Amino acid sequence: MSKLLLIDDEEDVRYSLQRIFHSPDLELTAASSGEEGLKLIPRLKPDLVLMDVRMGGLNGLETLRRIREANPKLLVILMTAYGTTQTAIEAMKLGAYDYLLKPFDDVAKLKEIVAGALKAARDMRQVVSYEPLLESEDYELGIVGRSGPMQQVFKLIGQVAVTDATTLITGESGTGKELVARAIYHHSHRSRQPFLAVNCAAIPEPLLESELFGHERGAFTGATLQRIGKFEQCNQGTIFLDEIGDMTPATQTKILRVLQSGTFERVGGNQPIQVDVRVIAATNKPLEQAVAAKQFREDLFYRLNVVRIHLPPLRERRDDVPLLVNYFLEKIAREQQRAPKSIAAGVLKALEKYHWPGNVRELENAIRRAHVLAKSDAILLVDLPPEITGQSGGVAPASTPGLSGETAGDTTALARQLFHWARRNPKLKVIPAVERELVIQALKETNNNQVHAAKLLGITRATLRKRIEKFGIQRELNVK
Repeated sequence: MSKLLLIDDEEDVRYSLQRIFHSPDLELTAASSGEEGLKLIPRLKPDLVLMDVRMGGLNGLETLRRIREANPKLLVILMTAYGTTQTAIEAMKLGAYDYLLKPFDDVAKLKEIVAGALKAARDMRQVVSYEPLLESEDYELGIVGRSGPMQQVFKLIGQVAVTDATTLITGESGTGKELVARAIYHHSHRSRQPFLAVNCAAIPEPLLESELFGHERGAFTGATLQRIGKFEQCNQGTIFLDEIGDMTPATQTKILRVLQSGTFERVGGNQPIQVDVRVIAATNKPLEQAVAAKQFREDLFYRLNVVRIHLPPLRERRDDVPLLVNYFLEKIAREQQRAPKSIAAGVLKALEKYHWPGNVRELENAIRRAHVLAKSDAILLVDLPPEITGQSGGVAPASTPGLSGETAGDTTALARQLFHWARRNPKLKVIPAVERELVIQALKETNNNQVHAAKLLGITRATLRKRIEKFGIQRELNVK
């Protein structure tokens, strides 16, 4: 049986609420002040507190603050007839489950909110806990996994780290390729020297060569000063060339020369420059197919593919999901200097069943979202993105919420679906959300090739770059 504590200094309000919530399945207790309620809580151990904001003595906000200090998992719904934006914001900042305005014209809605809170309280009593199975250095590197495929990755990292062998890291976007590159560097004899990462897909093609090799003064319009490139900057160190499959043939030729002889020339220069740099490359493209299609140099491919480390997608190592969830919760807790949140029963099961098209990056984003939306110290199913829980109204996985393939060509039906989606998600700005998702999907479809993605969206590359910057998509593209 659930327990509900009502705290209000008006007797008629307490009486009305007791009538509304009278049920053989609910144990009701009423208190006339915040002080009385605080005294009753340790003995009653209620599942939910329904409390007025304006009361004599301790007001609702101060009472809420004290409840949260003593029992962070106890859910509290605040009520007031004097609703203001500031009060609502303060209530939610203090950890209120919800905030309601009197009078209660819609009793059914009030009952629905209270029923949802009581269910959340029941879910929190069934918390799934587990002990971290990671060593401290694994947390520092951010590489998490105990599955067979990940153990093979760890072995290869250990074997290749002690050498200077050129390494090619493959895997879908979001699997953690840069983390593997950093792990190799961290455990190598070059760990005291520079490590520089270059996202070849994110830098405009005319500038990539200058970024890597530098340029001489006057080499091109705007080159008013000599510039040192990344290869010179990390001499004796390690360079990580991410999304190397997006390089132009001219830049590929220069990379091949560096790998063969350790020399290159700055753009606009004719003086060979000698460097000692270890190269680690990564791609989410099948380079063998690119070689067959004459889009990637065969000799460069074999130079890069000395040791290959393939990162499995998250859907092929579902056993690692609980470990990753634990890692992200600990990481967020350290960032916010708070105790980590727990996971309610059923949440891990939903996370393990989901197919994760965005891999580990998508999982981290989902956990961060849930951490923000969680109204208690436990993350519940309702806090997860709808596509994971299957409560999104028939949304196809890894697609824009509310869109279906059957209506994609019918703009009227498409607009109608978006309108209904907006009504179901009133707090979300639907047009920016859909626009952001379209940009992300276009980049995924084109393996982060901005030229092709812009063509797919019917916009210029400059417009695409503005959208990437506006929506903060670049940060996601840089995390591999």
